[in-house]
Amino acid sequence: MAKVDISLDAGLVVEVMVLAGIGSPQDAVEAVVRDYIARGHRTEARVQAQDAARRDGELPEPPPQG
Repeated sequence: MAKVDISLDAGLVVEVMVLAGIGSPQDAVEAVVRDYIARGHRTEARVQAQDAARRDGELPEPPPQG
């Protein structure tokens, strides 16, 4: 897989390392990025499941917003 080098604020990276409990700056940032992507995939799957249930008449339509 191709690699990309980026520059980040050191304070931001240290905070990520502390919150993630990971000692390596690169590993900590990579873990956060992977988690962000996984969370996006879970959200997409949940929305698709809700849409499918609405199409099949299993869930009531939500009230209009606004």
